[in-house]
Formats: sequence, structure tokens, C-alpha cells
Amino acid sequence: MLNWRRDPGYEQRMLNYEQRRIQHEQRMKQLESDISRVRSDSERIKERTKQIERETELLRRENARQRALSALIEQHCFPDDSNSTPPPTIESDCDSSLR
Repeated sequence: MLNWRRDPGYEQRMLNYEQRRIQHEQRMKQLESDISRVRSDSERIKERTKQIERETELLRRENARQRALSALIEQHCFPDDSNSTPPPTIESDCDSSLR
């Protein structure tokens, strides 16, 4: 028979090893969850950015349309002084009787 002595620190080392292994697995699961969340957030941000770009383009077009309409209104309702004829002067009755 072999003269075998049990290592006095063996059980404690195995317990520590098992605890570290469990902590490592938990940390890996947490990291995988964090990575998944960051990817999901990134996709949401990309989609929101695309949506904002589309909305910005629509607003640019709408603004250009509004500027064009304002220019037309200005042109037709308020013509330049060179294009308009001055309103006829109307003399009051009092002024004509004094002459």
C-alpha cells in the first residue's frame, strides 16, 4: 500500500477554484449581455439617425417650398415700386374751393 497523505490545502484550493470559475462564468454572461445590449442600442441609434435624416430632408424641401411660395406672394401682392403705378391723388372739396 502506498503511504498517501492528503494535501491539507487541497479542498480549500478546489473550493477557491470553483468559486473563481463560477465568478468567471457569471462575468462572461454579464459581458455577453452587455455586448448584446450595446449592439441593440447601436441598431436603434442607426435607425433613429436614418429617420432624423429623412425628416430633415423633408423639412428642407418644405422650407424651400415655403420660400418659393413666399416669394410668389411677395411678387404678386407687393410688386416693386418700379412696376406699380402710384395711386391717383384725390383733392378734397375744401382744397378746390380755396383755389
